[in-house]
Amino acid sequence: QVQLVDSGGGSVQAGGSLTLSCVASVTDVNIYCMGWFRQTPGKGREGVAVIPTDGETTYYTNSVKGRFAISRDKTKNTINLQMNDLKPDDTGIYYCMAHPTRCSLSMSVLSRNTYWGQGTQVTVAS
Repeated sequence: QVQLVDSGGGSVQAGGSLTLSCVASVTDVNIYCMGWFRQTPGKGREGVAVIPTDGETTYYTNSVKGRFAISRDKTKNTINLQMNDLKPDDTGIYYCMAHPTRCSLSMSVLSRNTYWGQGTQVTVAS
């Protein structure tokens, strides 16, 4: 059983910063990968950043490289997403993700057995 609680969204002006946090409560499951996905109007859910267990390897979608940074505290089953230089296109609902065996920015690769947080809204005004 995995429960994810994500937080930290809000409204900012373009160029501003936000930090998202996700805390995982885990029972009888080993989590291999955690990350952030976002859903925007008219689009499906897309991967933003993911980080596997070692906490040293990170993967980002191209549009956020150099602006976002994901970090993981394995001892606390917590991840953060530092978002800098935010743009209006970053607007959306951000969901924390956890998976026991796979790590990918692709929804189709994650497939089943993916755990999701409740989502937190990020709004970037131009």
